[in-house]
Amino acid sequence: MRWLMTLGERTRPDAPSFAECPGPHEARAVALVDDVGQLFPVLLEWRRLFGDELTGWASQVEADDVENLLPGGDRELGPDQLRLDTMPGGYVKVSGYRACSTAMGLVDRT
Repeated sequence: MRWLMTLGERTRPDAPSFAECPGPHEARAVALVDDVGQLFPVLLEWRRLFGDELTGWASQVEADDVENLLPGGDRELGPDQLRLDTMPGGYVKVSGYRACSTAMGLVDRT
């Protein structure tokens, strides 16, 4: 199992924290890493490239590369998603989306 993360799209100016979760073949940026801890440097690099306030959606997948995801993996990340939001001060807010939205904590990755 590996971790797949897509760059979320903030498409609703009326709801600034809303971020769509695009599939890997529709996202502006995609990362496939071996360990959840490797998502943070990727997210912070995306922050440098795409702007300060952004959201990454991540989930565990069985894949060797992004092009060879299991069937259905190209449309959505699955039920056990993590939402990673960049925050002022170099923090990343990590939220789990299983049965309901529950904050998992803040991680300082500056």
